[in-house]
Amino acid sequence: METKNIDKKRWVVLIAACAINICLGSIYAWSVLASAMSEHFAAQGLTITVADLAIVYTIANAVGPITMISGGWVNDRLGPKKVIGLGGAMFGMGLFLSGFATSVGFLIVTYGLIAGLGLGMAYGSTISTCVKYFPDKRGLIGGITTAVYGASSVILPPVVTVIVQRSDATVAFKAIGIAFLIIILLATLFMEKCPDGYMPEGYVAPEKKAGGNDKNWKEMLSTPVFYVMLLLMMCGAFAGMMVISQASGVAQNMIGMNAAAAGIAVSVLALFNALGRIVAGFISDKIGRINTLMLACGLTIVGMLLLFISGTGDTSTFYAGLLLVGISFGSFMGVYPGFTVDQFGARHNSVNYGIMFIGFALAGYFGPSAMRSVYASTGSYNNAFLISCVLGAVGILLTFVFRAMTRKKNSSLNA
Repeated sequence: METKNIDKKRWVVLIAACAINICLGSIYAWSVLASAMSEHFAAQGLTITVADLAIVYTIANAVGPITMISGGWVNDRLGPKKVIGLGGAMFGMGLFLSGFATSVGFLIVTYGLIAGLGLGMAYGSTISTCVKYFPDKRGLIGGITTAVYGASSVILPPVVTVIVQRSDATVAFKAIGIAFLIIILLATLFMEKCPDGYMPEGYVAPEKKAGGNDKNWKEMLSTPVFYVMLLLMMCGAFAGMMVISQASGVAQNMIGMNAAAAGIAVSVLALFNALGRIVAGFISDKIGRINTLMLACGLTIVGMLLLFISGTGDTSTFYAGLLLVGISFGSFMGVYPGFTVDQFGARHNSVNYGIMFIGFALAGYFGPSAMRSVYASTGSYNNAFLISCVLGAVGILLTFVFRAMTRKKNSSLNA
């Protein structure tokens, strides 16, 4: 009877986690907030451009793994309520306080550090908790929980734009900060720790996982396959982070789109990013994680080549390239939570996935940096697209390395 109750409760936990992640995904609305904040500063007599504000977004993304790891340690022991409650409070208050910003430094503290650290703490716990509750659907659930996070980039920018048009950026920060604080704290009430060893009624874990493969972070770091997975994540996320960071600029400078059309292009990229997370998560439950990731690397290469051949007016190849980049990037984000559990077990996954997420943080730094540097030095994005093609090829190579290492491991265990 207890298992049946947990089987029902896990769906409530999933819905609550999705509500939380929609709020956390508002970080993808930064471009709208940055533009509005630049105008607000100009009205105050300050010359602060959108480019000057880019450091705020970079820091917010970069600090996430810190609290994903530390918060994950608490989550594995005390459950998600305390972790997500604290993280959600930091995130909401960070946004609210950003509405009082008078400088870039102020925003670095409130949005980059307070909100960024809170986001990492809450986001890591929602995903880890959900994949523990769904050992029978890890790929799909990882896809869903990360997809709603990505879907915020489609849902929230229009909402933020309306608020900004009717008031200004400071009001937008305060309004969404308070709203998200309330939503996250209410949803947190439904988050419960998954019982150790839980299996849904009627589900039998595959024999190779039933023997107990739980590893803590020290044991994970001692396994060579971890470093292959970390590098694979960086290679797989590189193209997506690179293009997402400057999709509007690419659309305008390379294809010749106006600002409105470029905005639509950004939404298309965001939509297929979210869709890719769910589809890839579902497929990975059927054909395997590593096969899905290899396919995603292949799509990255094709997408980047389509962008490479696109020029002024080439909207068809440009949109096709964006579509493939969005799907491939979303695939890595959706598959990796389950992939990490498969390899290192569910018991310590909150910390383990936080460490694995460093691969995403590296892609988030080097991808946009490469794009900016290439465009600044050549006046074209083409070399950046080629760099991504090379990393996509490296990613495919790493999938073969992963297979060889796991085959060797399984052979030694069966010997």
